[in-house]
Amino acid sequence: MSEHEPSVGATDEWYTPKFIFDGIGLMFDLDPCSPGAGIGFVPARRIYTKVDDGLAQSWRGLVFMNPPFGGRNGQVPWLQKFVDHGNGIALVAARTSAGWFHQFAPQMDGMLFPNGKTKFVRPDGSVGGSPGTGVVLFGLGEVACSALENSGLGIFVRIDGRAGRQHHLNGVTARQGQTADARGG
Repeated sequence: MSEHEPSVGATDEWYTPKFIFDGIGLMFDLDPCSPGAGIGFVPARRIYTKVDDGLAQSWRGLVFMNPPFGGRNGQVPWLQKFVDHGNGIALVAARTSAGWFHQFAPQMDGMLFPNGKTKFVRPDGSVGGSPGTGVVLFGLGEVACSALENSGLGIFVRIDGRAGRQHHLNGVTARQGQTADARGG
C-alpha cells in the first residue's frame, strides 16, 4: 500500500511538485484548486481556494487543476467542469481501469503520462513517498497540449477530443474498446 492511499479521505493536501511546472513552462490564468496564496508551486495569476469553492466559480483562461483526490469519484465533478471549460491542464490519478477515466479520457485533446510515479509535496514542504499509482496530465486546447508534448516529462499522446466530447454531449459515454484516434506524439 502506498503512502498516499492510507490518507484518502483524511487529507487532500498534496501539492504538485515544482518540476512539473518547470517542464510545462506555462503561466496559468487560474488554479481553481489552490491551497492558498503563496502555497505550492502553481504559477497562476488567479486562484480559488477551498473557501472560494472553485467548482461554484466561473473559470477563465488557461487553467491548471490538481483537484482533490479524496473519495471514490471525487475528481468527477472537477473533471466535468474542466471539460466544460475546455482550456488547460488537469492532473489526476492514472486510474485507467476506473469508469471515470474512460468517461473523461476520450474527451481530452492530449494526455501526458509522466515518467515514474510523481512524488507530491506535503504542506510542511517534505516530499511524500512513492504513491500507489501514477498520474496523468490531461490537456485541453492547443497551448496546453503543445506544452505537455514539449515538456520532456514523459509519454504524450494526442487525442481528437472533439469526438469524445461530441459523444458525451449526445449522452453516449466511451465504451470499452472504443478509441478516439489516439496517435503517439
